[in-house]
Amino acid sequence: MTPDQVKGWRRELRAKLLAVRVALDRLTILQHCAAIDRHLERGFPNLARGIVAFCWPYKNEYDARFLARRLRDQGAATALPVVVAPRTPLVFREWHPGVKLARGVYDIPYPESSAEVRPDTVLLPMVGFDDAGYRLGYGGAFFDRTLAAIAVKPVVIGIAYESAHLDTIHPQPYDIPMDWVVTERGIYRRDGGRLEFLGAPPGGEPSSLSSPVCYAGELDPGYFGGSSSS
Repeated sequence: MTPDQVKGWRRELRAKLLAVRVALDRLTILQHCAAIDRHLERGFPNLARGIVAFCWPYKNEYDARFLARRLRDQGAATALPVVVAPRTPLVFREWHPGVKLARGVYDIPYPESSAEVRPDTVLLPMVGFDDAGYRLGYGGAFFDRTLAAIAVKPVVIGIAYESAHLDTIHPQPYDIPMDWVVTERGIYRRDGGRLEFLGAPPGGEPSSLSSPVCYAGELDPGYFGGSSSS
């Protein structure tokens, strides 16, 4: 396909995948998010010893806020991406409860004036991903520009639900593959230009007595301690 054809094909595919994700029932989303949390905590213990960037959840995607809270309790710092201008790389600003939030692109909250940081790891949500580890995003190319511009590249862990797994997204020269991919199924590592499924880390399977994480933030807006200007 030509670049223009790929662009149109991706637009249609993105809309289909988002429609499937938005239609997921709440219990399924909670179960997926709880499984992804387990895989990340058990498969990547170094997350608790660095700066972890994540994204505020959008349209039923994985919600990293609960994992971020536990990582901070263990000594990590957490950050959110900030769009500073169209067609420019993102910056990352530290975020923790108490940091003021404003509304940005897609009405997604971002830290208004906290310090810029360089993340060691980025937990990057994906609309889709393919067998080579390439990410289908929302079409703005913000993260591709950002990762291409960072002098010291962080470890990038793409996060999606297994239903978003594709054969190929027909990667273009500007597309940057993920280092790892985590879904509710388990962990994938990119090796030799392809994703290798490693499975769920030891202890990553829930007990038959366990229940999905309680998303208390939906009941109490102050659960995370953040404030918004909206």
